[in-house]
Amino acid sequence: MHSLLRRGYTDLGDLAPAAAAASGDGAMYVNDPVHGYIGLSADMLQFIDTPQFQRLRHLKQLGTAYFVFPGASHNRFEHSVGTAYLANKVVEDLAQRQPELGISERDIRCVTLAGLCHDLGHGPFSHVFDNQFIPCARPGASWSHEEGSEMMLRYAIDENNIDIDEADVRFIRQLIQGSTAPVDGERMFLFDIVANKRNGVDVDKFDYIQRDCYNVGVRCSHDFSRLMLNSRVIGGEICYSHKEAFNLTEMFHSRYSLHKRVYNHHAAKAIEFMIVDALLAADAALGISQAIADPARYQTLTDEVVRDIERSTEPALADARAIISRLRTRDIYKFVDEYILPPGIAPFADTAISAAEIVGHRADNDDFGERDVLVDVCRIHYGMKQDNPVDHVRFYSKFSAAEKFPIASELISLCVPDKYEEHILRIFTRTPDKRCQIQRAARRLLAKFNGDVVTQTPGSTPPAITPHRGLTIPGPGAAASAKRRRLHFSA
Repeated sequence: MHSLLRRGYTDLGDLAPAAAAASGDGAMYVNDPVHGYIGLSADMLQFIDTPQFQRLRHLKQLGTAYFVFPGASHNRFEHSVGTAYLANKVVEDLAQRQPELGISERDIRCVTLAGLCHDLGHGPFSHVFDNQFIPCARPGASWSHEEGSEMMLRYAIDENNIDIDEADVRFIRQLIQGSTAPVDGERMFLFDIVANKRNGVDVDKFDYIQRDCYNVGVRCSHDFSRLMLNSRVIGGEICYSHKEAFNLTEMFHSRYSLHKRVYNHHAAKAIEFMIVDALLAADAALGISQAIADPARYQTLTDEVVRDIERSTEPALADARAIISRLRTRDIYKFVDEYILPPGIAPFADTAISAAEIVGHRADNDDFGERDVLVDVCRIHYGMKQDNPVDHVRFYSKFSAAEKFPIASELISLCVPDKYEEHILRIFTRTPDKRCQIQRAARRLLAKFNGDVVTQTPGSTPPAITPHRGLTIPGPGAAASAKRRRLHFSA
């Protein structure tokens, strides 16, 4: 296995030894914009050079965010290669630093392949498919992209006659799924590398945070290379130097910030609704949702499904084509309003604030209906819902590298947050010219909701959902008045 050859070559002659070594065992190297030169072993190429893996070239890493951030054109393919590189680097470095762990070549190979294949199961527009489309198209169906990855891994092996032991396949699938419970015959710290269910510190996150920041033009404040250098296994789990506590806090904050600023951008979310509507309208004709049970069909299901609908002349796809036509001309669904839900209020708001309830608070002259309103509750956190993930990480001191211990957040910084999760209620509309009507009705509903909460909790003062003044849409008269003022000022 050849991991990173080296970054920052200035002389082509420096590449000759690595190239010769790579060619000697059927491997090759590629130049990645995030990690530099990455060696691809023959084991990795067995999977990369298959239709099932090449499919990842046609799945945008950030889904609909590409319609908002022009740089977000990267795909699941390069993220998977980058994750495999980091997985390989972590496990090889641990083997070199701690030979007493007894990490075998088989362990290194399986962890690397788990990193490579962990996203094989993503559907069109990534998380839009399994988080939004499938629940609407197949209510009650229990399915995730991790399950899809296991299905496509098995399909790739069978269809391409990949020579791999069945025990290794089982281990790779377990590494992709992640586990904190003991797995017979396997070293549990290896499960901390690709999909860490213990605290979320894993190479999948290392790669996508760095890669997404690079492509969308957002600065990344944490240094994942330091984390890998300052890690060791203690008591069956990967621990980090106490000096990395703030670096880890920064990493989880970067994750939160990307979700807040990029992944859940209001325009990207509006386009997600459009994509889901188009796929639902096309599902009966194309059987899109049925593909999750058929790997041969799933292999051909990528972001290109939108172009397939667009090119079709089938009458059954007319409604889906109309939605995509709106997307192409930027006639997108519109953001109406947003409210950060106070802690404890979210469970009530989920059921009390709906499209039907908003319609029920229309004014007499309003003409919007339920179909015009879209309500979304977005849950953004540091990676472990309401918990601080760093509380679940164990550290070691340079004075005692065999002892692990937690570090309380107040010992890391007094400026770290005391809350690690927020629920954001957002309202959108399929009919842009009805935004103002819908916002006014939604705010009337919220005023009633706030009063109901006070009534239901006598003797206390529960926090209220507060409208954001900066998001208040002016009425038609106010907009005309503002326009006149601007014209007068410019004159």
